[in-house]
Amino acid sequence: MTKKKPTMLGINQSYLTGMSWLGVASYAIYYCLKMAYTIRLQAIEEFGTVIHEYDPYFNYRATEYLYYNGAKKFFTWFDHKVWYPLGRPVGTTIYPGMQFTSVWIKNMIVGDSMSLNDVCCYVPAWFGVIATFLVGCITYECTVECNTSHSIFSVLIDLICGRKSTANIQGKDEKKSTMGFSIFGLTSAIFAMWIMGIVPAHLTRSVGGGYDNESVAVSAMTLTFYLWVRSLREGEKYSYLYGLLSGIAYFYMVATWGGYVFVLNMIGLHATLLVLLGRFSTKVYLSYSLFYFVGTALAIQVPVVGLTPLKSLEQIGPGLVFLAYQVIHYCERGILRRKLTRLEAWKYRVEVSISVLAVMAFTFVVLLPQGYFGPISSRVRGLFVKHTKTGNPLVDSVAEHQPADNSAYFRYLQHLCIFAPFGFLSVLSQFGDAPSFVIVYAVAAYFFSHKMVRLILLMGPVASVLGGISVSRALIWCFQTVWNDNDDLGNVNNSGANTKRGKQGVTKKKKADVRKKSLKKNSTGFLSALETSQNVVDNTLSHSDAMVPKRGLAMFLFFAFYLFGNSFQTYCWKMASAISNPSIIIVGQLRDGSVVKVDDYREAYWWIRDNTPEDARVLSWWDYGYQITAIANRTTIADGNTWNHEHIALLGKILTTNVDEGYNIARHLADYVLIWTGGGPDDLAKSPHLARIANSVYRDLCPDDPTCRTFTFTDRNRTPSPMMKASFLYNLHSQGITPGVEADPTKFREVFRSPYGKVRVYELLGVDAESKAWVADPNNRICDVEGGWYCRGQYPPALKDVLDKKKDFAQLEDFNSVKGDEEYQKQYFENLNNPEKARANARAKMAPDVHEPILERKIPALGETNSKPTQEEIDAFYEVWEDTELTTHMWKIISSGSVLDLESFLESSPLMGYMRSSDGRGPMWWAFESRKQEMVRVLMKYGVSHTDKDKHGLTPVDLLEGGT
Repeated sequence: MTKKKPTMLGINQSYLTGMSWLGVASYAIYYCLKMAYTIRLQAIEEFGTVIHEYDPYFNYRATEYLYYNGAKKFFTWFDHKVWYPLGRPVGTTIYPGMQFTSVWIKNMIVGDSMSLNDVCCYVPAWFGVIATFLVGCITYECTVECNTSHSIFSVLIDLICGRKSTANIQGKDEKKSTMGFSIFGLTSAIFAMWIMGIVPAHLTRSVGGGYDNESVAVSAMTLTFYLWVRSLREGEKYSYLYGLLSGIAYFYMVATWGGYVFVLNMIGLHATLLVLLGRFSTKVYLSYSLFYFVGTALAIQVPVVGLTPLKSLEQIGPGLVFLAYQVIHYCERGILRRKLTRLEAWKYRVEVSISVLAVMAFTFVVLLPQGYFGPISSRVRGLFVKHTKTGNPLVDSVAEHQPADNSAYFRYLQHLCIFAPFGFLSVLSQFGDAPSFVIVYAVAAYFFSHKMVRLILLMGPVASVLGGISVSRALIWCFQTVWNDNDDLGNVNNSGANTKRGKQGVTKKKKADVRKKSLKKNSTGFLSALETSQNVVDNTLSHSDAMVPKRGLAMFLFFAFYLFGNSFQTYCWKMASAISNPSIIIVGQLRDGSVVKVDDYREAYWWIRDNTPEDARVLSWWDYGYQITAIANRTTIADGNTWNHEHIALLGKILTTNVDEGYNIARHLADYVLIWTGGGPDDLAKSPHLARIANSVYRDLCPDDPTCRTFTFTDRNRTPSPMMKASFLYNLHSQGITPGVEADPTKFREVFRSPYGKVRVYELLGVDAESKAWVADPNNRICDVEGGWYCRGQYPPALKDVLDKKKDFAQLEDFNSVKGDEEYQKQYFENLNNPEKARANARAKMAPDVHEPILERKIPALGETNSKPTQEEIDAFYEVWEDTELTTHMWKIISSGSVLDLESFLESSPLMGYMRSSDGRGPMWWAFESRKQEMVRVLMKYGVSHTDKDKHGLTPVDLLEGGT
């Protein structure tokens, strides 16, 4: 053995090199985490500590209540200011993990140096950094040498041969590590952290101000996953104890987000895969058993969850895996104790399994008629049905529940769409118990995100892991090639060149001996051929003649990775800027080019707070309920919790039925009506969905038409159908704006209109004071026990005739329900799958004066999802240059910079991308002029050209270069 050469201070050079390497790695980790934090603060730096979106306002209000009232009152909080007149038991219907976390940070860390509002605004950024670090930990665990000593092929061959793969890890850590850390593992982890810190898929739910459950849940999820894979580390006797910690982390995940079901099933699925691959062992058994037992025991303590993990079909699978693990472990111990032969062992396993299955079948038969098992939710069901809709119009109306396309993946993952698949293949080549989890996670996350675009969030961590692995492997190869170091990276020595080459020869000989032993052990023709091929490739690539092209390729890859990395980082910062704008404040550009901040929504809520009685009730569509309650501190009819389908349907009926009927219902429930106006995705654009939801319960709204095609726009000028024109919503929305539309002055009085026309507030005249007093009387509430806190409200008696007409909505998957609704569901899907037939039926029901225009038109109506228009339709639409209300709406959307609004607009009617104003310019010109790169991409996706010319002969690109 060659002695290590000491330095002047008596410290060997290998130690100094290792310390230097760790110093560089530590700085790289610090740089990645700092960037992850900085990129998330753009919204706070530009707009201040402002809560974003809708749900975050409810989360903040709940956090505030917990902070001022304590945990005991929080869990017994029945809020009568929401879901009027029913109310909502908030403490038992909320995932409170984020609220408790924020209050703990406020009380124990920041104290009086930050307000509670500021803490809530910074929590997403803080936890975004934590998730970034944990993704690096997962990556390290899945690339460290002791966990990657197999390949998927060797594992499968051992499975076929009936033996368990054994790890050959002796000495590997020393040769490929420094200061106890794996070189490849640490490098992969750093790149994964860099990616995770800035990837848009994660940014969408972790920017400053985005105080939503997912911002904390991603950290809880990655912590659970890391501890799970850490419990499987090979070569450590007691690593299974991390399974216990994983169960505790899972409890935090359960308390934070309903997506805990995904985490539970991922680990359960991975545990199943380990058995199928022949990787079951005592360590795997203890790890999963501790995880499931501890995690489930703690999860059922969360009030909103209760016994769901033991009853819900969505979560029963991991429970069955837990039982299967007990059976397998019992059988394996019995086989060893009885010293059974292989045939006797399998016979013994079958006998025990049949007995257990018989008991389980009997239990299932007994419990099923009692309604023990809960149904699969509409959202989860929508992930597995072959069509893109769930059968529930309320769920189908949410844009985030629509399937993802290729452009969505590129938008949120960008270059990871290229690098992650290479990382996937790399994991298969360096396989093990921990790396196999990444395979399971990647496949499942891709499947679910493809079904629901919102779930691309789940792709962020695993795509970062795979991307980090692929980049690290490629760059390490490049370094080794350029510096001609064929020995393992991290094998530091101080010998001369000849000694170094001699050591390389010894290393190669040792590797050859290992391969021969492996070949002798497996002794199969396939492995022999594979070994021979590998030796030929190794000898060819190690020849001196191959070094020049290899180094050339390595230098090219260095340059390519630099370009890709720079492009990815630039793209992510631009995306971060785009998604950091709080939807409650819009940055717009006026026609004179000046940039303004449109704060219409908060101004409306502040007006309500300052100018209405404290007991005022505000009727609006459910989207805005959280903001009204949190900012205006007024009672709302519904909000984003959407727990009561029938109540939301009643709200939809008020807005979409005729003025008289809607008013006669509203006067018993509200004092004011708030309407979103101003074009784009305002209440009128959403109204076809409102009508569908209302009709799912009140079938007399659109008889024999579950998709309410008679409630729509009839042409590209947004001409309303007779049903829409007569509706409560249309009259309040278009009053004083559309010629001939005037709200009945005996029923409504407009009391507020925001500066940019985004919000209008009406006072309801003739409010029924008797109904309001009846609901406010505590004696009319129904309590679960006398003197208890759980006391739900009731509808006033005056609405009995309306409520008697409703038909409670039945989910397809609720097999516990005695009454089905097959005919409605059948018609609903027929109309969705055959929209032309549905439109034809709708035309037949409309007034005769609108038959002819609709029959003749070739342009799809707004509010309907349409296929790509034909070239003839595009040409006919493109030839019309005129200033209309629609062109104004489109210009406002593009000026606001809201990519989601533009996509929603184009999804409802793809031809809207081809509209042109009187100067010959359209959406593409405006997008280039405003330098809205992402909007340009969206328009291009819909086929809108960027080379056409306006009346001055200018193309959209010319405007980018300074044309006017």
